[in-house]
Amino acid sequence: MKPIVTITYCTQCRWLLRAGWTAQELLVTFEEELGGVTLIPGSSGIFEVRAADQIIWSRKDEGRFPELKELKQRLRDQIAPDRALGHSERQPE
Repeated sequence: MKPIVTITYCTQCRWLLRAGWTAQELLVTFEEELGGVTLIPGSSGIFEVRAADQIIWSRKDEGRFPELKELKQRLRDQIAPDRALGHSERQPE
């Protein structure tokens, strides 16, 4: 069974578009590895990404939103550690 990613976002903060965009990017990048992405409305400034019930990103803990590159790397490390991410892994010269 493929893992499901959940993105819990704050409806009061109007973060649905950010959550939707993040979900789209994760589905495009991990289309073979993921069983889906579920958006969960929340409150109190939450923006949290989980995979297989483990927190990948928490805005509360990190103090900011994730850069997409960073989020993809963390998710990859969790669900497909041997997978290359191409340009998302290149280090600046």
